[in-house]
Amino acid sequence: MARLSSALVLLAAGVAAASPTKAVKVAPTTVSGTADMHDGCIHMQIVHSTNTNYFGKRAVELALANRSDVAYYAKLSFGTPAQPQFVQLDTGSFELWLNPTCDGLSLSDASFCEAVGNFNTSNSSTITPLNETKVLQYGIGSANISYVRDSIGLPGTTSVLKQVQFGVASSTSDEFAGILGIGFGQGLTTNYANFVDELTDQNITQVRAFSLALGSKDEQEGVVVFGGVDTSKFSGTLARVPIIPAAQSPDGVPRYWVNMSSVSLTAGKNTESTESTGSSKTTTKTATKTSTSKATASTKAVTSTYANSSMAVFLDSGSTLTLLPAGLADSIAADFGVVDGPSSSGFYYVDCSYASANGTLNFAFPGVSISVPFHELVRQSGSQCMLGIQASSQFALLGDTFLRSAYVPVVIDQTDNDIWMAQYTNCGSTPAALATTQSLVALTGDCSPGENIIVVTTTPSIPFFSPTTSSSATAITAVQTAKASASPSPSTSSIKSAAARTAPGILHSSAVLMLTSALLAVALVDQLL
Repeated sequence: MARLSSALVLLAAGVAAASPTKAVKVAPTTVSGTADMHDGCIHMQIVHSTNTNYFGKRAVELALANRSDVAYYAKLSFGTPAQPQFVQLDTGSFELWLNPTCDGLSLSDASFCEAVGNFNTSNSSTITPLNETKVLQYGIGSANISYVRDSIGLPGTTSVLKQVQFGVASSTSDEFAGILGIGFGQGLTTNYANFVDELTDQNITQVRAFSLALGSKDEQEGVVVFGGVDTSKFSGTLARVPIIPAAQSPDGVPRYWVNMSSVSLTAGKNTESTESTGSSKTTTKTATKTSTSKATASTKAVTSTYANSSMAVFLDSGSTLTLLPAGLADSIAADFGVVDGPSSSGFYYVDCSYASANGTLNFAFPGVSISVPFHELVRQSGSQCMLGIQASSQFALLGDTFLRSAYVPVVIDQTDNDIWMAQYTNCGSTPAALATTQSLVALTGDCSPGENIIVVTTTPSIPFFSPTTSSSATAITAVQTAKASASPSPSTSSIKSAAARTAPGILHSSAVLMLTSALLAVALVDQLL
């Protein structure tokens, strides 16, 4: 049985979102950090920390570059009376726990840690200690937790989950926020009902399922609907992609593994063409090459499919980057002008003009292809940019750089282990409960094709498929971290699983960075009170 090495390096650096000149259609929303009950489903906002509307006026115009930048947070309340908390939403782990230890963190991380909230068990009249402890061991960092049962409220609703089991940390190392793991639960990865299980067991939802839309970088927020879907987050129909059974998956762990058919790149102008009239061609690229030939200009898009790009991948909202085998990652990076492979920190630095260029990286699955615009794929920090892709020798996962472009209802009923996918669009908010998982077969999205797609108004200064030397920057200082969350098997709580979760991390050497995080923390406290 293959296992994820606890030393696996994933992503550490949260960098500010790119801000190319472009025209973007963004559906108006009310940012409140609340959840809404819609007759059998829970529609809950999730917020990226770069959302200045959400995190308060004092954080406006500040470019965030700390660990919180790489995560998406949901707001819940715990105990009686209710104590609000922010927790990181994570499809790559299975358990819910609170109260990270803020001591020993950097100043900026400690400020954010203190702001996410702290659950005081002594103040809850409904808490039941379980006298059971566990160590959640991560690639870098750990949490020593004691299990309790208590109420969990969903802000903005009158719904309360009663006597839900979760962990309260007595000490943690290198953790800055609690985690809401929404992977597989009872009987598969835990010996108790996790958060998703409890929603169904307590008749809040009718099906053990949820749908996820992280939203684009420009929107900076998204939604998760437990027990239903939001038909205003996609167009057309949803494609069914079966979840790979754990026994057949690369690491033998029950999680959201699916088979990916291929990866391709579609570039707009300034790409290679078959003839001078501008007609485009489809080429097959070798996933082990490290450079590309110089291209001639074209007025039409060119789609190039990478060889050796069919593989099992899993979907992980707790990972900022998308991890691919080194050969494939290098080949993709080469088409963005990277000729010498990744930097010593593991990042592929590229010319920032790609962030404002027409083009997509396409991930094909049975029945559907998800196109990730270059704007979503390229991350920017100051004058430097890097691809939202990293090489991995262990396994492949699709993180937030992919998930922001996908609408993903996940059905995890015992009899229907499926993921349903569509291209993400945003034409409003229309939550709908699912009576059965078969309802997804005939479900149609409310949006028009292409709605909310970024329209680029600038022309990139460099051609595609043409190596450049400007991508060899080495200045972003970062430490990369990985998380392998420990989850009990049905028979014992001492066995560690290999569920991957990226725990964001970065070395903070700038006083400006510390001030940014401190202001964010103050603003977040305002939201909690």
